[in-house]
Amino acid sequence: MDTPYGWIFFGNFDLALVSLYLFWGFFAALIIYIQRENMREGYPLENEDGSPANSLLPVPEPKTFNLYHGGEFKAPNDMREGRELALARTSENGGFPFVPTGDPMADGVGPASYAMRADAPELDAHGHPKIQPMAVSGDFSVAAGRDPRGLPVKGHDLETVGTISDMWVDVPEQLVRYLEIELEDGSKRLVPMTMARIKANHVMVNSLDKAAFAGVPKIAQPGQVTKLEEDKISGYYAAGYLYRTENRVSIWSKLGILGAAVNKPA
Repeated sequence: MDTPYGWIFFGNFDLALVSLYLFWGFFAALIIYIQRENMREGYPLENEDGSPANSLLPVPEPKTFNLYHGGEFKAPNDMREGRELALARTSENGGFPFVPTGDPMADGVGPASYAMRADAPELDAHGHPKIQPMAVSGDFSVAAGRDPRGLPVKGHDLETVGTISDMWVDVPEQLVRYLEIELEDGSKRLVPMTMARIKANHVMVNSLDKAAFAGVPKIAQPGQVTKLEEDKISGYYAAGYLYRTENRVSIWSKLGILGAAVNKPA
């Protein structure tokens, strides 16, 4: 009895091995797809001198995203920040650190660096700014802990720089995001809540000294902070831990407990 040709073919064909190869191929294609989708922001890469950097995978084709509050955004795109950074090389070889050439706190480099986010406030589901002063929202009050409003603000040099005039809350999340400081000259600045410590009789901002508070980036519109301004403000306070340490005097010596020990950067 003759065996049909189809049975002979499948009799010598390893279906399990083919299934394994198909799975490997699918998994490899999935990894490539996910990696290319991950390359929609920050690509194409550039070297330190601005020349294009080599990439293992090609940049994906632009895709248009419909934004929740209206408008469109296309990614990837050829938009660049277009700002010159005040930095200098420490070596001709790649991968070595850069050093600031100006005022790093004002130039936004190193720890003070920020991304060029949209210069517009972050909105909630109803199209309203998420972060609002407590005095404006009117729906919040301090239920527990020390209300910092009215307390003096001190830097790491223990000098009073102003007083807390308001608290800015994330309305949907019901969290305090910023404290508003009214400086001695009457101007106002924001400090991230995570960078402040509320004490019994004052608020401590340990990353800055008194002279540095005047340089905190201002907000353009009263009662509203944009995403770009948030990045600039947070970067400025974070950079104080590195760039404002030269004049940082030990708290203990300020209190007269120890001698005049000054912490200077290495």
